[in-house]
Amino acid sequence: MSAAAPDRAGILIVDDMEENLIALEAVLGPLEHRLVRAHSGEEALKAMLRQDFAVVLLDVLMPGMDGFETAANMKRLEQTKDVPIILLTGTDTDSDYPYRGYAIGAADFLTKPIDPWLLRTKVNIFLDLHRKNLQLAAQAEQLRRQLAGQPDPSGERLERVSAQLARTAEALCENTGGEEASELVDCVTELARTVEELRAARQACQDR
Repeated sequence: MSAAAPDRAGILIVDDMEENLIALEAVLGPLEHRLVRAHSGEEALKAMLRQDFAVVLLDVLMPGMDGFETAANMKRLEQTKDVPIILLTGTDTDSDYPYRGYAIGAADFLTKPIDPWLLRTKVNIFLDLHRKNLQLAAQAEQLRRQLAGQPDPSGERLERVSAQLARTAEALCENTGGEEASELVDCVTELARTVEELRAARQACQDR
C-alpha cells in the first residue's frame, strides 16, 4: 500500500493475484493517492464498508465471488452504490463481458494488458470527480447553515447566499454526473426554493 496524504481519496484495487496488485500499485503510484488492496470480493466489500473510496479497480476473474458478483453487491449497498467501478479482465474472456459489466452498473471496462497512461487517466478522472463532489456537498452544507442563521433585515446575506447558490448550480452542470450529482441537484433545488421563500417573506414585510 502506498503512502499518501490523509485527505486524499482512496483507490481500492481488487485482484486475487499478488503480481497483478503489485503491477496496479506501480501504475497508480504516481497519482499519490491512498491505495488499498483486496484479494477477493469479500475482502473488497469489507474494505468499502470501513472507509470511503473514490474509485474501485475490480478484476473480473476471481475464485469464489467473481468481479461481476462483487460489483453487483457493491451497487446494492447504500454506503457503496455510488462508488465508480472499473472492471478489469484478460483478452481471452467472453465477448459479452463488457455488456454484463455495464448492465451491473460499472463505470468502465478495461482489457488486460492495460496501457498505464490510459489507466491513470481514467482513474484520475474519477478522483477529480470525487473531489469536486465533496466540494459541492460542503458548499451546499454551508448554504444550509447560512439560511438557518439569524434574520437578515437588509437582505445582504440573502443576496450573498443566492450568488453562492448560482455558482453551485453552475458547477454541478459542468463537473458532476451519476446518482451523486442527482442528489446534489436536488439539494440545490431545495436551497433555491428556500431562498425564494425568504425573498418573498422579506418583500412582504417591506410592503406593509
